[in-house]
Amino acid sequence: MLKKFKDLSEKEILALAIQNEEEDGRIYGEFADALKETFPATAEMFEAMREEEVGHRDRLFVMFRERFGDHIPLIRRENVKGFLQRKALWLSRPLRVNAARKHARLMEMEAVRFYQRSADRVTHAPTRELLNKLADEERKHTETAGELEEKHLTAHAKAQEDESHRKLFLLQIVQPGLAGLMDGSVSTLAPLFAAAFATHNSWDAFRVGLAASVGAGISMAFAESQSDDGSLTGRGSPIIRGTATGLMTTAGGLGHTLPFLLANFHVATLIAGIVVAVELVAIAYIRHRYMDTPFLQATFQVVVGGILVFLTGWLIGSS
Repeated sequence: MLKKFKDLSEKEILALAIQNEEEDGRIYGEFADALKETFPATAEMFEAMREEEVGHRDRLFVMFRERFGDHIPLIRRENVKGFLQRKALWLSRPLRVNAARKHARLMEMEAVRFYQRSADRVTHAPTRELLNKLADEERKHTETAGELEEKHLTAHAKAQEDESHRKLFLLQIVQPGLAGLMDGSVSTLAPLFAAAFATHNSWDAFRVGLAASVGAGISMAFAESQSDDGSLTGRGSPIIRGTATGLMTTAGGLGHTLPFLLANFHVATLIAGIVVAVELVAIAYIRHRYMDTPFLQATFQVVVGGILVFLTGWLIGSS
């Protein structure tokens, strides 16, 4: 059963403060460890913050031992009403650096409120003085974090971390989305145009194209989400990757399917062909922009594949 903060004894308040500082320090340490390879400057900042929390804990422990001895009651924030419910962000891999910084700010705000309320509750003058000092230090912690950020996040470090952000964006969003777009734009050409040239009916072609696009999107979404959980590869959440892949696959197929909503078969086929050309050029540009592939090389690879699939559909549909 949760205890009310007003019912805590001074011994329990000090024990809870020690536990809080211990936990906060460990969280900062986890942040530093998770970010040391991709965001080394930010990792150093969190390591410095961890050391500050260790200092707070040691001062509280000295006060506790002077008043109550060496045995510290086991009481945690989750045993007391009023504390924020913390998500175990430090267990996430890869850890998003901006999320870690935001989480740290919330931790500091909560610490300030805790020490202010604790100082109002205790009657022992030295303990109240210590708690007020810690409240002031936690209040200034945001400024300290800013100073640490300026110290550790130099222009060069920020440039390196921006590059890391770009790499993570490529791994988690662009690459899965690009794979889906390529699959949807190319693999649906054969069934769509086979149906179109076999029936010469726009509505029949549209239904085949719609089924192929949605089916390919579902298939690619599941395939990507089940490929790995991102814990070792750093490719992020499988749900996000799978969703990006599935949506882009469906979008790639629908792009040249929608023109067949037009009743005039020849006009619909002409527009669909133009859309296909635009899609292939767009894919080539994305590969050039985000994957550092020479534009002509990317265009050749994509266009040749697209033409081969289109010809397959045309030959099958016309036979």
